[in-house]
Amino acid sequence: MKKRPHEILIESIKSEQMSGIVLMLATLTSLYIANSAHGAGYAAFWHRTVGFAGGGVALHLSVEHWINDGLMAVFFLLVGLEIERELYVGELADLKDATLPGFAAIGGMAVPALFHFMCNQGSPTQAGLGIPMATDIAFALGVLALLGDRVPTSLKIFLASFAIIDDLGAIVLIALFYVRDFSMPYFSSALAIFLGLLLLNRLGGRRLPYYLIPGAIMWYCILKSGVHATLAGVLLAFAIPFGDGADESPSSRLLHLLHKPVSFLVMPLFALANTGIVLDGNWVGGLASFNALGIFAGLVLGKPLGIVLFCFAAVKSGLSQLPKEVAWVHIAGVGLLGGIGFTMSIFITLLAFGDPAVIQSSKITVLISSLVAGMVGFFVLRRRRTAG
Repeated sequence: MKKRPHEILIESIKSEQMSGIVLMLATLTSLYIANSAHGAGYAAFWHRTVGFAGGGVALHLSVEHWINDGLMAVFFLLVGLEIERELYVGELADLKDATLPGFAAIGGMAVPALFHFMCNQGSPTQAGLGIPMATDIAFALGVLALLGDRVPTSLKIFLASFAIIDDLGAIVLIALFYVRDFSMPYFSSALAIFLGLLLLNRLGGRRLPYYLIPGAIMWYCILKSGVHATLAGVLLAFAIPFGDGADESPSSRLLHLLHKPVSFLVMPLFALANTGIVLDGNWVGGLASFNALGIFAGLVLGKPLGIVLFCFAAVKSGLSQLPKEVAWVHIAGVGLLGGIGFTMSIFITLLAFGDPAVIQSSKITVLISSLVAGMVGFFVLRRRRTAG
């Protein structure tokens, strides 16, 4: 039975809301252990090397890298499947419905990046301009869940829609600008596998193993190519047959299969592995750097400013209209929630920098900025129910 687009998206929103709560608990747990007497052992565990060799293939990565390069590829596979669904049958399928979330996403990426660039132009930390561009959909929807019926359902759909487009922008950013030691032979091999999967799709192949097994090989090739391995997840998502979006289609079956493992296993593991920040005596000083200032300004000021301004221009020009029961104060509040970067912001931090001190100060700034943006957004929306 085929579900209506609103039903599918609302089902996804409920899962994301619970995931946001689990993510918060994982983050607090990681911070506590990292700053306890067990902190050294905790850090050592994530840096322990695990690997395999056989059949002419050898791969040895730390536990942290298996999560960031391996499990996060599964996360991006889910993101790709969600983007595909929204483009074909969801809230982004109708151009008129997609324009406002589209403008919100563009403004929410461009203005924060500009804020960071203005603070870091010409410096070694200029590469961090992608950090404040991201929105953590799970945390943002988790905050909305705390508001209950104080906010209209259409606002939750708007937030989920622009966050999905935001994710697509982050994927493009990672693929284009965060490439290291590029290898054309491995990348060509990955591209050949992807084209083969597209051909299999066109020939009517519908069994998931026919896509997942070559997809795992494509992941390995992309990992070795220097392009971040998570791109394999997105490419695989668009190669898997979508059909008419019915529950029986391979894409829909895999989407439903992955939702809970990604929300309640992959993302919490990512938080545990990457938020174990040791708050030593010098951590406050790192917040005074231009990089930290650019991240904070981008997430807390640039996100809401970009989202509101671009939405206002779209509505006033007649290209878009506000969703039912949504007022401008709602857009401002959701704009602030867009400043909850967390998962994607930390992920881009790890790709942008190699200096451990810069990575640590960036992570701390992302956490503080996300907390501030989330709290202010919560109180703005709490004071307003529906459009008057």
